[in-house]
Amino acid sequence: MQDRVKRWSHVKVILFGATGMVGQGVLRECLVDPEVESVLTIGRNATAQRHEKLHEIVRNDLYDLSAIEGRLSGYDACFFCLGVSAVGRDEEAYRRVSYDLTISVARTLARLNPAMTFIYVSGSGTDSTERGRAMWARVKGKTENALLQMPFKAVYMFRPGYIQPLHGIRTKTKWYAAVYAMIGPFYPLWKLLFPNYVTTTECLGRAMLNVAKRGAPKAVLENRDISKVCRDGS
Repeated sequence: MQDRVKRWSHVKVILFGATGMVGQGVLRECLVDPEVESVLTIGRNATAQRHEKLHEIVRNDLYDLSAIEGRLSGYDACFFCLGVSAVGRDEEAYRRVSYDLTISVARTLARLNPAMTFIYVSGSGTDSTERGRAMWARVKGKTENALLQMPFKAVYMFRPGYIQPLHGIRTKTKWYAAVYAMIGPFYPLWKLLFPNYVTTTECLGRAMLNVAKRGAPKAVLENRDISKVCRDGS
């Protein structure tokens, strides 16, 4: 145990999407984890949080990181939680964020941090064949497949199902917020009836940290795998 603590006492994390619901949860777990030395968030908006571990880069153009490359080296893990809803978007617009932006960021980080572990938050139902009927699932599948070919030390896909926000975390998407307001109070029942299809922002964040530190037996983690890693480690 002492060797493990010593080995992982200086984990440095880059986090994309820290102001979204999932990203807020991941950021919280990073800040409370004593094995995490620092967290660099990169996004279009500031997190409005203050913490000795937290450093932020706010910029409008996330497709071109050349101006900040000097600040992106020496990191152990990237948690990519940035994403948008497919509702109201055509495939080209959705792909522009879900695929183009993700791959652009990953290529830059792989070049600067070849020893990095890259973890991408996808979603339950993602289509690895890229040929299914659901547009969002095809695009997510294409993104996953491209990431798995990147020259990082390790790459993992997280496919959570329903995510219950905890610790005052809220979604910024209005219709998501309405859904959470209706079904959130029944989360204990959903967890009892469908344990393999629900998780929380806390569990998701812990699982991502556990995998970044110790790895996982497979590259694609479904909701049941996320729950296991959250509970038991890798």
